[in-house]
Amino acid sequence: MLNYIVVAICAYLIGSISFSVIFTKKFAGFDVREKGSGNAGTTNVLRTAGKTPAILTLVCDILKGVFAILLALLVGEMVKGDSVTRAILVEIAGIFVIIGHTFPAFFKFKGGKGVATALGVIIMINWRIGLICLIFALIFMAISRMVSLGSIAAGVLFPVLCIFNKAYYIISSDDTHMSYIIFAIILGVIIIFNHRSNITRIANGTENKISFKK
Repeated sequence: MLNYIVVAICAYLIGSISFSVIFTKKFAGFDVREKGSGNAGTTNVLRTAGKTPAILTLVCDILKGVFAILLALLVGEMVKGDSVTRAILVEIAGIFVIIGHTFPAFFKFKGGKGVATALGVIIMINWRIGLICLIFALIFMAISRMVSLGSIAAGVLFPVLCIFNKAYYIISSDDTHMSYIIFAIILGVIIIFNHRSNITRIANGTENKISFKK
């Protein structure tokens, strides 16, 4: 149990590093949460501060998910856990790094929606499913011109793919598949919950759209 708690706390603290705030303050001199949509995410950084801080934010947010999973793998090796224990450690890290991103302890618990960090987590846990979700999200974004809709669609697709896929997980055995399904459902719910305001705007036809000409 202590191993799970340690991984959860460390993953949460990793997630709590809000790169969007750090980079907008450095490059543009303001807190991104005070501009645009008020969201501490890549899209709002792009709209309010430009491409360079947005790209840096995207890459670093993805890496938060990657590092959290690597930490869980390291702890699993250190405690010499079986496949179920190591899989649960990875899943806990994935969930708590996204919670940390959403409610960052270092930035007054006002963070982003966790999509880029979730991408890093999913690609680490199952790179094939991660790539499918990424492509699926990009297609939705291209068609609708709404980043939020693509993110929500990927959040729905992820648990569906996990239900029907038993291979290529970072820790894989006959005993771990159900835990990955539960994990995927939890992650999907978090992503959708974090986009609840976007869902309202999509329903009302007032959601912001991206322009591919800029």
